[in-house]
Amino acid sequence: MTETELNSMSNVSSKMNQDEAARVAAVTGSIIETFGTRVIGQNHLARRLMMALIADGHVLLEGLPGLAKTTAIKTIASLSGLRFSRIQFTPDLLPADVTGTQIYDPKTSSFSVKKGPVFANLVLADEINRAPAKVQSALLEAMQEHQVTIGSETHRLEEPFLVMATQNPLEQEGTYPLPEAQLDRFMFKVKVGYGSFDDEKRMLVASSSGEWDRELKAILSRSEILRVRQLVSKIHVSDKLHHYIVSLVFASRDPDKYKLSELKPWIQVGASPRATLYLEKAARVNALLSGRDFVTPQDVKEVALDVMRHRITLSFAAEAEQMTSERIVQKIMDTVVVP
Repeated sequence: MTETELNSMSNVSSKMNQDEAARVAAVTGSIIETFGTRVIGQNHLARRLMMALIADGHVLLEGLPGLAKTTAIKTIASLSGLRFSRIQFTPDLLPADVTGTQIYDPKTSSFSVKKGPVFANLVLADEINRAPAKVQSALLEAMQEHQVTIGSETHRLEEPFLVMATQNPLEQEGTYPLPEAQLDRFMFKVKVGYGSFDDEKRMLVASSSGEWDRELKAILSRSEILRVRQLVSKIHVSDKLHHYIVSLVFASRDPDKYKLSELKPWIQVGASPRATLYLEKAARVNALLSGRDFVTPQDVKEVALDVMRHRITLSFAAEAEQMTSERIVQKIMDTVVVP
């Protein structure tokens, strides 16, 4: 996609045509395809990262060690021409290690600000659940307000800004569950597992051939990403689809009303209003990345699991019976009537 094409997009009316959507789909498809040569077998993750970047969201990634989670976000940073930083969360990490701190200069009798690694476009919060809640919450202001307060000064973060946090499964030793307030700020929670047999063979060939040593060239620029963001609001969403999105969320709060009484014992707290907002926005971006200027029910269904799975708090009974939020979301989608 050329700079001229994207400049013309920023000047269009409130409606978007199919050609504009097709151009965005082509360039994002190229990024995802190139991503697949570096992180093999994780195209779903690549699509979610691109969706979050365009939708101004954040991604929580859960998976076992060694699944190329760090490589994934570094690859997206290279392909999108953005600045990348990595924060390794450990039990002894301090909030100032994330956001930055004030340093006193005795020569001038004044303080200067040393900015932390959160001041980047793409931030990898690696193994975020290995640090206690006090450190985890240091990211809250940055994720929600796109700003950081150090001392008495507030500093704006450069756009676009995306946090990809990784966590190991909570049953592993030495981990702390994320607070609900922080979980809710992630647009997506994506679970990654091992690739297929063929994927692992392709990984061996790529590793031994030196393909991974090849430098990646940026396909998009920072300014282009910001222009593509402007197109999201121009994707058409019908009133019937708005009703469907709200119904999916309300079904997690009031299962009886949607003939889902069997779910009531498993749900302690249903999805938050952010789920409604993110469902609609993620569906818009999914349509855009598919080359369409309108949202379909399938767009909503494709993103619903990753948007809602971390926003449903399970009851003690559900944990005892090994009921998962994924099964609950799937049951809701199977039951709520599609317009």
